[in-house]
Amino acid sequence: MKAKTLTIEPTIIEALRNEAWRIEEDTEHSAKRHFNTCDLWSGLHYALGIPATVLAAAASTALVKNDHGWAQLMGLAVALFAALMTFLKPSDRASQHRAMGNQYLAVRNDARMFREIDLAEAIDDSKKSERLRRLAQRRNDLNSSAPSTPRWAFEKTRQGIAEGETAYKIDKKG
Repeated sequence: MKAKTLTIEPTIIEALRNEAWRIEEDTEHSAKRHFNTCDLWSGLHYALGIPATVLAAAASTALVKNDHGWAQLMGLAVALFAALMTFLKPSDRASQHRAMGNQYLAVRNDARMFREIDLAEAIDDSKKSERLRRLAQRRNDLNSSAPSTPRWAFEKTRQGIAEGETAYKIDKKG
């Protein structure tokens, strides 16, 4: 005869707390992933923009000095950098990922507040459950509208979080 195992169902508060933790963790990873991607696009913006600016100034100087060969060559390079900036729009993409990261952080912060404070409130469990559902919906909406991020951003995120980059000092106590 098989022995029965006793399973203890978590209370509704424990279940809400666990799900809030999941939302918090998920949005923390998503935010950092978007910030890592933002760094790439910001760097590319400067990597294309600074040479284009310097070359434009140098082409102007060459033109003033009647060195038309160099002026044409540098003008061509400026046109290439400008075309890449127009096509890739690194500044716009950086801004988009930064904004998305900040939105994920807002959900993460709200999930933490829910887990740490709201669950202790003396209100009906169904209202607590509804608050958590709204947090989950906000996260899901962000997930469906977020631009994609590269795999390396995910790996860098996982490593950074494991190294404590996103931990608050208060949470490291104890």
